[in-house]
Amino acid sequence: MKKQILKAAFFGDTDSALEIRFLERSEREGMLARMFTAERRARIAEHCKIHPHVITRDNFARHLPDLETVDVVFSTWGMLPLTAEEIARLPNLKIIFYAAGSVQGFAAPYLAAGVRIVSAAAANAVPVAEFTLAQILLANKGYFRNLREYDRPETIHTAFRGDGNYNQTVALLGLGTIGRLTVERLKPFQIRILAFDPFLSDECAAELGVEKVELAEAFRRGMVVSNHLANKPATRGMLRKEHFEAMPPGAVFINTGRGATVDEPAMLDVMQARPDLTALLDVTDPEPPEKDSPLFSLPNVLVSSHIAGSINGEVQRLADHVIDEFLRWHAGQPLQSEVTADRLNTMA
Repeated sequence: MKKQILKAAFFGDTDSALEIRFLERSEREGMLARMFTAERRARIAEHCKIHPHVITRDNFARHLPDLETVDVVFSTWGMLPLTAEEIARLPNLKIIFYAAGSVQGFAAPYLAAGVRIVSAAAANAVPVAEFTLAQILLANKGYFRNLREYDRPETIHTAFRGDGNYNQTVALLGLGTIGRLTVERLKPFQIRILAFDPFLSDECAAELGVEKVELAEAFRRGMVVSNHLANKPATRGMLRKEHFEAMPPGAVFINTGRGATVDEPAMLDVMQARPDLTALLDVTDPEPPEKDSPLFSLPNVLVSSHIAGSINGEVQRLADHVIDEFLRWHAGQPLQSEVTADRLNTMA
């Protein structure tokens, strides 16, 4: 019997994606092409007939007759969110390969309709963990405060110096994919790692080689506190004034997670009152901050423009990840990065 040829389509609705909405329109519209290069599309085309047009909100209805036979969807930031009624009009759709991290913005209706979803969150976690590692190592050397205080030749002996990385204590908030990758990358530096995560078992903490602590203790003991908490109703504003006030002298707070988990006005109050502290923020709430936000004027607060995750050439790692998953699925092998409804409840 002749094997049925799969049909695939690329979905994109770029204006809705937080991670790419700050790019120029031409850059947003070219995201799929930059990720899924001709060589990568050729790998897919060996097993699928690919629809010639990227499906967006504007052309979804027009291409609907062809989409009724599509089995597989590939997408990235700006995935086209559909209603349950619209998904019902795609009776053959079996699985979505999403070359980005969080699927919260679109996943629930697809999962409810029985459509499987694969995320590249594990691949997108790699540059975030690398970025976090770099900031932690520099923070423990006192680098960021040293830059502020070494402002003229005579301050060379008085500018702050940290204790260094050997046997230093670092606290990680959230031990999801990114948190665990960060743990792995910290191990060669003989750093003591504290971990706050309500879902972390004692057995898992022991296996990872971290000390499980409560949130207040993480801030009280960590010379660096790095936030990787998911943005959930329960975590919004979870990091409050008393936490930042408890930080040791010269400590550093890093946020590559979500800005909404921080009570930002309270954090800024503490940063203003305690110039010995440093905040390194790659995410804020709102994003970008308001034009007159103190985030841009406080010398001990450094804000980067959401660059910890996959940028430029790094995005092709995400495409490779989901294409590898597609080939596993096509061969009937177990998937490594499937998002289930249960997992959706705890993911960022």
